[in-house]
Amino acid sequence: MRELPRYLLAAVAIAGLAASARFAIAPPRGPRIVAARADTPSRDPGAEGFATLFARRYLSWNGADPEGSASGLERFTGAGIESGGGIAPPESGSERVEWAEVVQERDQGAGQRAFTVAVQTDNAGLLYLVVAVTRTPGGELQLSGYPAFVGAPSAGSARPAPHLVEVQDGALATVVERSLRNYLGDLPQELAADLAHGARVSLPAPALSLESIQRLDWTADRSSVVAVVRTADSRGVRYTLAYELEVVRVQGRWEVSAVEMDPSA
Repeated sequence: MRELPRYLLAAVAIAGLAASARFAIAPPRGPRIVAARADTPSRDPGAEGFATLFARRYLSWNGADPEGSASGLERFTGAGIESGGGIAPPESGSERVEWAEVVQERDQGAGQRAFTVAVQTDNAGLLYLVVAVTRTPGGELQLSGYPAFVGAPSAGSARPAPHLVEVQDGALATVVERSLRNYLGDLPQELAADLAHGARVSLPAPALSLESIQRLDWTADRSSVVAVVRTADSRGVRYTLAYELEVVRVQGRWEVSAVEMDPSA
């Protein structure tokens, strides 16, 4: 019985050593903290297309054939919208949609989104139509109510890009001008002489002639330059364009590693 405390002490010591080893190998971790993140609704291309198709048919009508105009809207109407979508064309005249595109989207919750569709018509000009679309739990798309004419989305005047420093390197300016002349002129073999190893570019169509470089600036990180150029096409139409070129210096010579975009991205 006198030996019992000694055994207990030994057992406690062994347990303590085992616990110390466990904490050394796998130390305890504090509670995991996950930052709250606001869920951003993903795009729904199907709903966008649904809204655009409705806008095209809603604003395409022929006064001499009202039934034909209304038939194009039959799939969109139902208990919540009267036959013909609520539009009543005059007895004469017509309207045709030249193009339509979603320019703004607002998530209204519960599977409902309101799309602002820009619609260019032949008679009324450019119109903006809000079309509310709901995707049901079963995946079907349906109008959430009548459309609404609204004004254009807010837009400000164009401003020059900030933090641009003019390029003072004459050798770099020469390479950029030659590269852009060959790039715009659809001359891939000539362009290849100024491209860095592994560079991939996609030449634009139709070909343009480079008339002048109006401005050449460094980007903020000095890995690219932005060239504002004056160009012309074969018809004599002139364009002022801006191109960003990634440039690298290889063995004392400037080379172009990308022009405006990566065709493989």
